[in-house]
Amino acid sequence: MKLFKKYLETPLLVKMSIGFILGIITGLILGPSAGIFEPLGTLFLNLLQMIVIPLILFTLIVAANNSNPAGLGRVGGKIFAYYLLTTAIAVTVGIIFSVVFNPARGVTLGDAKVETPEAPSFVETLLNIVPSNIFEALVEADVLAIVFAALVFGFAISYMRYSEDRRMKRLGGLLFDISDAITEATLKILKGVLQYAPIGVFGIGASTFGNQSLEVLGSLIALTVVTYSAFIVHLLAVYLVLLLIFKVPVIKFFKNIREAMAVSFITSSSLGTLPVTLESAKKAEISEEVSSFTIPIGATVNMDGAAIRLGIAAIFAATIAGEDLTLSGMFLIVVTATLTSIGTAGVPGAGIVALSIVLTQAGLPLEVVAIVAGVDAIIQMGSTSLNITGDLTGAKLVDESEKRARRRKG
Repeated sequence: MKLFKKYLETPLLVKMSIGFILGIITGLILGPSAGIFEPLGTLFLNLLQMIVIPLILFTLIVAANNSNPAGLGRVGGKIFAYYLLTTAIAVTVGIIFSVVFNPARGVTLGDAKVETPEAPSFVETLLNIVPSNIFEALVEADVLAIVFAALVFGFAISYMRYSEDRRMKRLGGLLFDISDAITEATLKILKGVLQYAPIGVFGIGASTFGNQSLEVLGSLIALTVVTYSAFIVHLLAVYLVLLLIFKVPVIKFFKNIREAMAVSFITSSSLGTLPVTLESAKKAEISEEVSSFTIPIGATVNMDGAAIRLGIAAIFAATIAGEDLTLSGMFLIVVTATLTSIGTAGVPGAGIVALSIVLTQAGLPLEVVAIVAGVDAIIQMGSTSLNITGDLTGAKLVDESEKRARRRKG
């Protein structure tokens, strides 16, 4: 009993770090046999995903009732401008690092082959935001469609709550209270799920590293180092600088969001980490009005980490193929990768789809996807963590901007 109490009192980040390190060691020792621990990680991801959809749906309904439409429109404009800017910078950073450090040196295509799923068109992506069947959107975890439906229902409930009709007002209040109660219940479940997190993290670490060939990891170590270096530079040169400009206490901010950064790194899932990200937003003192709107959207469309990977992979493929990209060609890659990383968000096999689109547009060999797959699991960890860090940074900046605007009016 004392041991269990000690476990509960230990900080989550410490427990997860221990679980992940033990998982890596187990994976490297047992190799593919470490796959027996994979169900532990799958259970953890399933538990997180179980509460993601109700959390998105009901927190947004509550947020729509705590905000006016004009306010949400202003927040939406600011956050999307931030997403486009940072994603474009991310692709550029990736290209610069790939050109300067040339991680493709010594790598050949061989007989690698890869099949890629079909990507949706830009028009289809926009149309899919409006669900033809809300229940189908819920079942398929179509986040953008759920966000749209939640806001529509949220504003409808808000209209009912402030109606002069007594019956309408009573029913609106009832629906709001139910949404608020479900949100709180979901957060309680989340706290319980996170107590299992270290065990799930152990399973993920063991199975992931156990399935990686040491020879492949050795031959592609340069690609991994260069990509992670680009991640770090983007974090320092973009997120850190923006936080300093807005006079946000940087050390305190990153301390408050470290759990979301760690969970996203280990799970490699922005959507699966969403409940933890929303909790971290609270710790970072981001208003619920902003976080409940921007964080779910960011988990789907804000892909700075993915954008860096695309920039590096494009130059990586060009080097392997023996082709030199012109400045105009690189600029086209930046534009294509920026739009692709947003447009393919939420698509099954999104990483492969996005990379395939960028390489095809640049006239580069698609086979590079199969080569990158050798270290993709490791790179994906850092990519996802950077995505989540970008989501929380953007939410914090928008929240600070809104607070300043209110102070000026006051």
